Order: sequence, then C-alpha cells, then structure tokens
Amino acid sequence: MSVLRTMTWGSMSEADRARLCSRGLADIFDPGLRASIADLVEDVRVNGDDAVCRALAKFDGVTLRADQLAITPEAIATATVSADLEAALAKATSNLRTFNEKVVERSSNWTTEIQPGLSAGERVTPISSAGLFVPSGKASYPSVAYQLGVPAVVAGVPDIALLVPPEPGTNGGVDPAILVVCRMLGISRVYRANGPAGIAALGFGTATIAPVRKIVGPGSPAVTCAQVEMQRHGVATMMLLGPTESLVIADDSADPVRLAADLLIEAEHGTDSSVVLVTTSASLVDAVDVELERQLAALPAHRAGAARASLGPNGGAVLVSTLDEAAAVANRYAPEHLQVAVDESSVDRVVDMLMNAGEILVGQHTPFSAGNFLIGCPASLPTSGFAHVSSGITAETFLKRTAVARATESALRDMSRSIVTLATHEGFPAHANAITKRFETKDKS
Repeated sequence: MSVLRTMTWGSMSEADRARLCSRGLADIFDPGLRASIADLVEDVRVNGDDAVCRALAKFDGVTLRADQLAITPEAIATATVSADLEAALAKATSNLRTFNEKVVERSSNWTTEIQPGLSAGERVTPISSAGLFVPSGKASYPSVAYQLGVPAVVAGVPDIALLVPPEPGTNGGVDPAILVVCRMLGISRVYRANGPAGIAALGFGTATIAPVRKIVGPGSPAVTCAQVEMQRHGVATMMLLGPTESLVIADDSADPVRLAADLLIEAEHGTDSSVVLVTTSASLVDAVDVELERQLAALPAHRAGAARASLGPNGGAVLVSTLDEAAAVANRYAPEHLQVAVDESSVDRVVDMLMNAGEILVGQHTPFSAGNFLIGCPASLPTSGFAHVSSGITAETFLKRTAVARATESALRDMSRSIVTLATHEGFPAHANAITKRFETKDKS
C-alpha cells in the first residue's frame, strides 16, 4: 500500500478539493466539546482555584493544592538541563531575539502631515499583560515556550505569565527545559494547570493566578476551544492554533530522500495532523512514496502511525500540471508551514505567487524542523486555513497602536464645514456644535 494518498487536482471535484482544504475546525467546534468547555470555564469563573485543582485531578490525574499551582522562584532558578540542550535553547532564543527586535524596529512610532496644520500618526506600545500557553501531554515543548516568550519579552510586555500542564506520570512535574527558558527570559510567573481550566484562570484571575489581557499558544481542540470561549468574557486571543500541518511544492528537481524526510517532520506530530505534497511530477510521487516507507520503518510505532494518518487520509500527494497551479493549490489550502522545493530557476516566481501561508521556507536546505526550533522566524503559526487572514506570533502580537493627531486652528477651520455636514447627516448635533460653537465664540471675540 502507498503511504501517500494520491490525487490529481484537475480531476478532483469541487467537493473533494474543499474536503482536502478543510481540516481541524470540526473538532474544535464540536458542539459537545464546546458545551463541556463552557461548563469548565464557568466553574473556574465561579470557583477559581478549587475548579482549577478539580480539573487537574479529573483530566490530568494530578492532585495539587491551590498553593502548588504556581511554580516557585527557587524551582525556576535551580532547573537544570544538559549542557547541549542549554546551548541549543540559548541559540534559539538568540535567533528569535534578533528576528523580533527587527519586528519592533519596523513597528516604531510615526507621524505624517495629512494637510497643512494637521498631523497624525501612531504610537506603538506593548500590551499590559500576556498569558503564554505551552502544551504538554504527547510531549514537552520548550520550543513553544521560547517561540511565545521571546516575542512577548522583546515587545516589552511588563506582565507575562506562562502556563504549562504537568507532564503525565510525574505527579505535577514540569519539564525543567521549560523552566530554563523562563529563567533565560526573566519570566517568573509560571503555573502548572490543566490546559482549558488554566486558560480560564488566566482570563478571569483566581486567588493564585493573576489575570492577563491576552492569551496565546497552541494546543488540543479543547485548549483552542477554551481560548475561543474566553473571548466571550473579554479576553483577547490569537488565531486558531490547532493540529499541525504542512505543504510542500516540489518539481522533479527535488531530492526524494530529503523530500520524504521533510514531509515526515510535521506528519509525526499526531493522527490529526495533515501533510500535503503538491507536485508536477508523478514519478517524484512514486520515488517519495518508496522513501517514506523506508524512513517510516525507522520511526517509533506511535510516530509512524501518526505520519501514515497525516500523509494518507488527512493529506497526501496532489498532482498538478504546472507550478502556477501548484501555487494556486497552496494559496487555497493556506498551510501553517510551506516549503518550496523546486528548480532554482523557478524559485522566485513560485515564491512571488504564494500569498497564504504561515511561513514559507525556501529550498531543501530549509526544512520545517529548522523553522520550528532555530531559524528565528515565528513557529507558532495559524492552522486550519487561518493563514488566509492571520500571521504567526511575533513581537507585533504583543504590541498595540494608538492613533495620535494634532490640528491647528486654521486646519480645524478648513475641516469644519465637512465635519458639520457629516454630523448633520448622521444626526449628531453635539458633534456639529463642538465645531460651530468653538468658532462662534472665537469670531465674536
């Protein structure tokens, strides 16, 4: 049996195309899940720490007291990892700092003259507080901790809280690598809690967990659903960060060994992941399929099983007639991660056509794992097609813009007739009076 489910875009019905491009939302917005998460959120709103501890016992099998939800400063200060891992964490945070410092630099204050005597612009400031959710369960993800933490720190958020569920089977333990990241970044507010309940606690605040104004971070459908639910209570969240996904555009110049290896990067995450190869070459699909089988045999059984689901029923290979058609497929799919593995003569043209993707990694020396861990570009990216309308998490996620304007008397006089006309049309006499009375008084004097 083939690993890759193979389809031909030109022969697919519109319904089949829509099914390929629709992923992740059904689980997140399942009515039963939404109802249970709403009940859990309400329990936390009413009962605070007690509800958080109940959820931790029920869903994570961990019994903690309220005073154990916060990880102590001593635990953060004394957390240790191997020298190699600490060096890798330091390198990753350094690259992310460089990238995000440039984001902040490009997001600076500005002003311009709209007309003589009238200037307007924007003042850029950090949000007052942020909650960062780092998932745990299938694995531990210190990379998520720094992918979220560095942008928040570089943006200058004065109050940052990090939430992580305890590792399974540790009776409340948290991966020390996550604590090392917190120490590197100066994040001292760190909590262990069940994901959805902890997100609710960060939104409402409890006796132990101080509230924040914005919560970001990837997770399970339940975690994502909790973030959506908290929007109803006035908490800002980011885009949907659901099951991971990737798409590779390749032509017959691509190395099938590297291509198979790169397809497996996101495919091994879980049975709900989706991985798609879009190519002009049927022979490349065959060669990659053989290589996938070989490389899958070397993976642990649970990772191989996840990859087969990601590349089979959830994704697959899509044959197209041209690279222009490949770009059109990618733009419709709007993947979280996108790699371009085409002949050098076609790279710039293909990249220029790509509009909808969380990230674009160019060439077979830029694999998804490099982007996930070390390059410095955002790796917490929109999934489920939300790359059509949103971007990855950078320092800009934690910045806000306030418009600032100033008019001289002559500029306001120049605008006055239009302001009064519009105010009268919309039925707001006080708006108009603020103009007419100002100049009546001035003119009489």
